[in-house]
Amino acid sequence: MSFLLGNEAIFIPLFGITTFIFSYFASDRILEFFHKRSLGSREEVLELMDRMFIESDRQRVTYTMLAASFGPATIVFLLVWPHFILGCILATFLCFVGWMAPKIIMLNLWDRRCSRLINQMVDGMTIMANGIKAGQSLQQSMERVVENINGPLSQEFSLVLNKVRLGMSIEDALNEFGERIPRQDVQMFVTAVNILKETGGNLAETFQTIVTTVRERQKVEKKIEALTAQGNMQAIIMTLVPLVLLGVFLVLDPPYVMPLFTKPLGWVCLALMLTLQVIGLYVMRKIVTIKV
Repeated sequence: MSFLLGNEAIFIPLFGITTFIFSYFASDRILEFFHKRSLGSREEVLELMDRMFIESDRQRVTYTMLAASFGPATIVFLLVWPHFILGCILATFLCFVGWMAPKIIMLNLWDRRCSRLINQMVDGMTIMANGIKAGQSLQQSMERVVENINGPLSQEFSLVLNKVRLGMSIEDALNEFGERIPRQDVQMFVTAVNILKETGGNLAETFQTIVTTVRERQKVEKKIEALTAQGNMQAIIMTLVPLVLLGVFLVLDPPYVMPLFTKPLGWVCLALMLTLQVIGLYVMRKIVTIKV
C-alpha cells in the first residue's frame, strides 16, 4: 500500500481511473449535488432574502457570491505560487467555503429573525388578547399589534392583513404565515385561530394560553443553552486545534509539514484529517443540540 502511495507514476493514473469510474456510475447524483451547491445555493439565498423582506437583485447576488468564492481563492493561489498542488488544494477549499458562506450567513440571519419573532409573540398575543376582550375582531387586534410593535412580527402581520384586504381568507393567510415561519409556537397560534374560527371559542383565553406556553418554552430553551454552552465551545476548540497546530508548523518549520501538501500520501492524510474533523464536529454538535 505504501509503495502505491509513494510512487506517483502509479498512484496518479490509478487515482484518475478510480475517479472516472466512480463519476461515471454516480454522475446523476454528482450533477444534482453540484447543482444544489451552486445554483441551488443562490436560489436559497434569494428565497431567504425575500422572506426577510430584503430587496434582492438576482444578478447582484450572483456577482456577490462569485466574488466571495473566487476572490479569496485566487488571492491565496497567487500567494502560495509556485507550489501548484498546495495552491489548488487551498484555492478549491476557499472557493467552496466562499460560495457557501452567503447561504450560511443568510440562514443564521433567518434563524435570528424567527427567534426574535417568537420573542415578540409574547407581547403580540397579549395585545391581541386585550383587543379581543375589548370587542375587537381578529383583524383589528392584529392591526393593533402592527401599530404598537416594530420588527418581524409587525412585518408578518402586515403581510397577512394585506392578503386579507386583497381577498384572501384569514385562514389561508394565516396558513401561509405558518409556512413562512416554521416554528412550533407559530404553528400553535395558526392552528388555534383556525380551529376557533370554525368551532367557536374564547380567543382571548387561547391567546393567554399561548403566551404562557411560549414563556415556559423560552425558559427551558435558555436553561438548555446554558447547560450545553460548554459542550459547544469544546466542539469548536477541538475542531480548530489541529488546524491551528498545522498553521504554527507552517510558520515555524515549513519543511516538516510540506510533505502533506507535496506528496500523494500527504494529500490522503489531509483529506482524511479534514473528513474526520467535519464528522467529529457534526457528531459533537448533534450531541449537545436538544430540541424543545
